[in-house]
Amino acid sequence: MTQNVGTSYRVMVNDIRSLIESGRRNAYAAINQTAVFTYWHIGEKIVEEEQNGRSRAEYGKKMIRMLADELSREYGSAFSKRNLDYYRQFYLAFKDFEIVNARVHNLSWSHFRRLLSVANPEARMWYLKEASEQMWSTRTLDRNIGTQYYERLLINQQGKTVLPLPEKEKDDPREYIKNPVVAEFLGFRKDTRFDETQLEQSLINNLQQFVLELGRGFAFVDRQKHIHTDAGDFYIDLVFYNINLHCYVLFDLKTRQVTHQDVGQMDMYVRMYDDLIKLPEDNPTIGILLCAETSQDIARYSVLHGNEHLFASKYMPFMPTQEELRVEIEQQKRFFLEQHPDGADN
Repeated sequence: MTQNVGTSYRVMVNDIRSLIESGRRNAYAAINQTAVFTYWHIGEKIVEEEQNGRSRAEYGKKMIRMLADELSREYGSAFSKRNLDYYRQFYLAFKDFEIVNARVHNLSWSHFRRLLSVANPEARMWYLKEASEQMWSTRTLDRNIGTQYYERLLINQQGKTVLPLPEKEKDDPREYIKNPVVAEFLGFRKDTRFDETQLEQSLINNLQQFVLELGRGFAFVDRQKHIHTDAGDFYIDLVFYNINLHCYVLFDLKTRQVTHQDVGQMDMYVRMYDDLIKLPEDNPTIGILLCAETSQDIARYSVLHGNEHLFASKYMPFMPTQEELRVEIEQQKRFFLEQHPDGADN
């Protein structure tokens, strides 16, 4: 009897799991479809209003800025000027709504936004069709566009050689709850748990407080700061502004050994922040790449476009030292592991 009850219970649990997974997939599909349609119609409204303006170019720029100021205050970052520009481009690139409607069942807004970077209309439509029919993930689409798959395919066809389609790579449907595009569309604040392991979250939580308690002019700005460029979406762990140095300070934490790619990524974050966020009166952005593997170099600075001497003499007195960071990270790792004796990944 006990065995029968146990078997029945496991069947029920598996059935409920299937219901939850199915419900989540359906919820994601519904949100995604609604978001894409909403953005397309917003783009349509913007273009129609521009065409009514007497001086289209200047009127359009001014109108989008005003619209972004008003909408982003009420509905959040999904309606920033940069995103409104994307919605306008989206409508212009796919004016036939039926094309969007036919593909939106398995393509997300991230897919469509990446397609906007393809200047050739024929190539753009080919990527759209293949991404939908082959069920490419956004990562696969990004890789194929970046490696000019369409152009290489044409060359191979002219040479009578068939270039095989790339291997399918599907997104995990469970990841929809972490998708920042979904969160932005729904107007949710960014969840600090997105894209972080438990150990990373614990270290970043305490690092945020540690930097603020240094008493060296740091003011907290943002966490998991989302920056979108044509190269993709990027998330910076912690962003501060130092009122003594008049500059932004970016922190990115790795719980594994730091690679050359990580260093290059931090340099890129600094350049992007200088180009997209920094005001003319601000000093150049400082980047700090941290490694939780404290047997390695604990901190690497990306500063002042390579002017290390000026950084060391003028800026370093306000920055946390490598020893301060090492002690803090080691202490927090010890606290975390004491509270999670079975391991940081549980």
